[in-house]
Parts: sequence; C-alpha cells; structure tokens
Amino acid sequence: RPGNRKTDEEGRAALRNGYKRRKIGYKIRTAQMEKIPYMLVVGEKESATATVSVRQREAGDLGRMPVGRFLEMLQEEGICFHGGLSD
Repeated sequence: RPGNRKTDEEGRAALRNGYKRRKIGYKIRTAQMEKIPYMLVVGEKESATATVSVRQREAGDLGRMPVGRFLEMLQEEGICFHGGLSD
C-alpha cells in the first residue's frame, strides 16, 4: 500500500494506514507478534523531557530514557544506525 514501510530486524518504525488510531496495547502486541526488537513510545511527557519510553521484545518495559542513552544501548548491542540523531 502506498505510504507504508514494513519493519525490518534493525528496528525501523512500521507505519500503516490507520495504525495511529489504534490503542497502545494493540500496538505493543502487534510489535511483539512481528518480533520487532524495540518499540519506542513518545508521548507528552517524553516530548517535554526529550526522552523515549522503551520496550524491548524480550525484556519488556525498560522505562523512560534520554534518546542518547537509547542510541548508546543499541551501539553496545552491535546494532548499527545511520542518521543525524542527537540529544
């Protein structure tokens, strides 16, 4: 479908038509079933504090952390990423 990107194992975001309207529990279950390694949640609290709430498929909720810390965690696990992300 136009405008959709399918998630790959490197943790890219999955975008689907109508997906934004789904409840967070549905999104978490879907991400786990699709074996997406990390899910990031950014709501009002996270936006105001420049953080992300992180859920790992195997470990579950890792809590809220600065974006830079999440990127460090990925590097420690040997997951490469490209882009101009910074704190």
